[in-house]
Amino acid sequence: MSTSGNVKEERTSAASRESFEETARKAKRTLIPLLVIYFVGVLCLQAFNMVFDKIGTDVGAPNQASLITAIPGVVLGIVCFVYGSLGDFASLRKMTMFGIAALVLGSVCGFLIHGNLIFVILFRIIQTIGYQTAGSVYLVIVARYLPLKSKLLYFGIFTADYQFATAIGVLCAGIFSTISWAILFLIPVVVIVLVPTLMKNLPGATGGKTHIDVPGFGLFGVGILFLTLFFSMLYWWMLVVSIAFFTLFAVYISKAKDPFITPEFFKNVRWRKAVLLIFIFYFVNYSVTPLVNSFGADVFGLSSSQISFMLLPALIIATITGVCSGQIATSLGKHHAVIVGGSLMAFGLAAAGLTIGLGPIAFGIMIVFFYSGMATIYSPTVDTVLGTLPPEQTGRGVGMNDLAMQGSAAIGIALFGGPIADQPFASLHLLGTQGSGANAMILLVIYAVIVLFGVIWMQLHHKSFYQDIEK
Repeated sequence: MSTSGNVKEERTSAASRESFEETARKAKRTLIPLLVIYFVGVLCLQAFNMVFDKIGTDVGAPNQASLITAIPGVVLGIVCFVYGSLGDFASLRKMTMFGIAALVLGSVCGFLIHGNLIFVILFRIIQTIGYQTAGSVYLVIVARYLPLKSKLLYFGIFTADYQFATAIGVLCAGIFSTISWAILFLIPVVVIVLVPTLMKNLPGATGGKTHIDVPGFGLFGVGILFLTLFFSMLYWWMLVVSIAFFTLFAVYISKAKDPFITPEFFKNVRWRKAVLLIFIFYFVNYSVTPLVNSFGADVFGLSSSQISFMLLPALIIATITGVCSGQIATSLGKHHAVIVGGSLMAFGLAAAGLTIGLGPIAFGIMIVFFYSGMATIYSPTVDTVLGTLPPEQTGRGVGMNDLAMQGSAAIGIALFGGPIADQPFASLHLLGTQGSGANAMILLVIYAVIVLFGVIWMQLHHKSFYQDIEK
């Protein structure tokens, strides 16, 4: 009986291994299609971000135009957290099909109905909810089904995909804004052709049941949303509402049986200090391209399409840097990689601002340092933050990293959207520039100071971040 039982167990184990290997082979075939969906989603995000000022003027709401990027950015941070949780147990096939349906729905409706700001924001939100499923499912497949030696390669490709999508998004914004910016909505519709491949190869089984903390996500999300709206519109009642929701959230997680995050998580001082790195470094992420597009015509005499070509070399170099970011962090060490990347960002912003008067070529060269620095810091910064958490909190840590990254950038563009449009520093005469050029110079230097603060913060607290390693 014992021998027979062992044989059955071995057969079951062998069948299970074969089943997993077959699932892994099929899942790997979906990585490129998933990258394509994520690519067109990021492309739209960056394209709309570059020309939101023009869109706001066209729909009669120039002062609130930054919300076209800010509100979908907040939603993106929340859904990153939710999808990350769902990926542990839900059907990856169903998740992806839902995402494609939402992406196509938002794209078609946005193209057909875009006459006011509310509709533009609404359909950009639906597009955002849709495309991010592909990004989350891609990361789950890489983490779950690929061998360790392949994971670093595919994570690097994912980072490069984002950077390249940014480059093409800026390019599309420049081209289509001269025809009709509404065409940008239609770009993601092409993903429909990928449905058969994904349906055939994506894993469909679930990993069990779990609890989705809808009240917790809702309270937290609404709090961030009103905080973002406050920075855009500066209505103090919005700040009060935001504080009220964060207070309710704090009370809720202290009383709820199974909240998505517990009060103990926020009591981790090392994590609180480390996650500020992400918040600081990505605060200006959504603000640079619309600022360049804003002053490019006045100062350089360039059209939006010419401005996009001016930025293209920097974004392509950033794509290459993103692929190599893991090797850079390994060679320099996480601490020094963050310092180098952050310093490149700060130098690039300040140098680009101070050389506006020298023309578009000088500006295009200097902005290379900013985008390359941003591509460099991603891997070591995220890894640094996760290193401050115990293993059982890694999943929530990844979600909070995404939320900090997207939420910070959303708040940043909400805050700087007004100065980009209103040009409060246009009356100054600085280094041979005035008007929108002087305004851009001041804002770029302010951006540089913000990033430099992140570098200083890293240097002040790196011993705390890496204390476990140093011991």
